[in-house]
Amino acid sequence: MSDVTSKNETAENIGATGNTEPDDGPPRLTRLAFHSPLSEARADGIVRRLAGAGPRTVLDIGCGWGELMMRVLAAVPEARGVGIDVNARDLARGRRDAEARGLAGRVEFVEESAVGTERGPADLVLCLGASQALSDAEPPRHTAEALRELRRLVVDGGRVVLGEGFWQRPPTTAELAGMWPGARPDEHYDLGALVDLAVAAGFRPEWTETANADEWEEFESAYQADAEVWLAGHGDHPLAAATRERLDLHRSQWMSYRGVLGLAYLTLVAA
Repeated sequence: MSDVTSKNETAENIGATGNTEPDDGPPRLTRLAFHSPLSEARADGIVRRLAGAGPRTVLDIGCGWGELMMRVLAAVPEARGVGIDVNARDLARGRRDAEARGLAGRVEFVEESAVGTERGPADLVLCLGASQALSDAEPPRHTAEALRELRRLVVDGGRVVLGEGFWQRPPTTAELAGMWPGARPDEHYDLGALVDLAVAAGFRPEWTETANADEWEEFESAYQADAEVWLAGHGDHPLAAATRERLDLHRSQWMSYRGVLGLAYLTLVAA
């Protein structure tokens, strides 16, 4: 696992079967607008910059429910989008949201792997916490491979928005032991090395920003909140034990990577 969203998905699926949730189980991620530590203010700024470039085609890799993509489409009425993911539940949420916003005719949500995808090149490619979807390599080598794939999938002069994990500082042995299984000190780059990799892949960094502590805390709290409230009122439910295990495990992991794992949002121009 290489980014916080995929690590969270691993914890979320403990005790679950496939991609379906029981009808009477805990609600899923209704408190999250984005499946990453991304505030409304930061998202607004990203969308304004991207809309200013006037993209006609948008490709969202590991899109989830495609919130940022749909905000770009709303800001650029002539644009069309395609979101790729392997999570059927998230894609279904994206389709419902697109229908409610009047965007269903301009966006497609596709359940398929992004490895080797031929759906580009697009004017704008989004890849938020999903670089692992573009490469079968182990971290951290997958990052460079994903960047090369992103360059292939975007037109010359187009934009890529990459949300990618990085170490804010070197993690201690104790911190690594408390993170996701198999966490290693070489699993992520620092921010400077990450930007250098993007340049080496054929990009120029238009904008570099990182999730702050408030964004992380809102994301992690919202990630757990639905299930925590459900568990408080359903302690005798058949799913209570598995839900409690999942929540307690993820909270413990978060406390180990809190302030150590960062998430960079890089807006890159294809050189």
